[in-house]
Amino acid sequence: MDLPLLPPVAPMLAKSVKDVPDGEYLYEPKWDGFRAIIFKDGDDVEIGSRNERPMTRYFPELVESLRAQLPERCVVDGEIVIIADGRLDFESLLQRIHPADSRVQLLARETPASFVAFDLLALGSEDLTGLAMAERRSRLTDAFGTARGPIHLTRATRDTATARDWLDLFEGAGLDGVVSKPLSLTYQPGKRLMLKTKHERTADCVLAGFRWHKSGGVVGSLLLGLYNEERRLQHVGVASSFSMKRRGELVVELDPLRIADGEDHPWADWGDAAAHEKDRLPGAQSRWNAGKDLSFVPLRPERVVEVAYDHMEGTRFRHSAQFRRWRPDREPESCTYDQLEEPMKFDLADVLG
Repeated sequence: MDLPLLPPVAPMLAKSVKDVPDGEYLYEPKWDGFRAIIFKDGDDVEIGSRNERPMTRYFPELVESLRAQLPERCVVDGEIVIIADGRLDFESLLQRIHPADSRVQLLARETPASFVAFDLLALGSEDLTGLAMAERRSRLTDAFGTARGPIHLTRATRDTATARDWLDLFEGAGLDGVVSKPLSLTYQPGKRLMLKTKHERTADCVLAGFRWHKSGGVVGSLLLGLYNEERRLQHVGVASSFSMKRRGELVVELDPLRIADGEDHPWADWGDAAAHEKDRLPGAQSRWNAGKDLSFVPLRPERVVEVAYDHMEGTRFRHSAQFRRWRPDREPESCTYDQLEEPMKFDLADVLG
């Protein structure tokens, strides 16, 4: 490929905020799919994922449409989605990440994917990442003025009231919020400089272990971690709301991740009281039940899980998180604290009056 930007390119990211902000922003619906950066040079098309790995083989039907509809030479940021019964279908999207080409080809016919474009990073020989968001949006609109399904240009507005309406209206279609992009923002790969407002707080966490259920033989809770600024994996809480049937399935599903004798684990020192003073580990004695067994089955920290949570207490979830879905499109190392919303500080005296 002969492009001003070559793969891999890390997408620019967003930090969660509670409300849609006022100000000089371009507001867009937040699509619930796989983030993708498309590189096209003539007939050569490559789809790069959020974790900077190629996804081209998983979406052969999109490659043909991208080849036909995108400008001759370009780099486009957007989202791959699957639409079913008038809603976004993330579960069907997950099935596309499959090692067997025959399976991928079958799903491409049965549940074809679409691509929603929302940023233009390069056009022809010109690198556009140094331009302001407002200018890139204008160039994107010109480039995608004749786009047709399965290639789409995302809706956008500069009106805050409209964006707040979208937050509620579009939820019924499976979208999960609004992204607010400063109009003057240049494209900065890998940095969390945009803002996202969702209907609930979620976090992508590293799965690093599980505890057995009190009844024995099935998974009781999943142990979740996030990487801190020192790149150490901190225990942030658990996800534990599963049916008994699902708890049994998880035993089998997680078995390939179990640590073998001699393998290292970031929480290997959980039994050492001194280690808990340095890092948050999952094996500290319970403050509420001194006799409670908090030992756990360590897993290789290779799988990412999205959970919903209500709020943070210091560096961990205040209550048990709710399992939402596996995230095979995320790298564990990308699961850091800076993805979390930082609530505004408030004086307790004002609360008490």
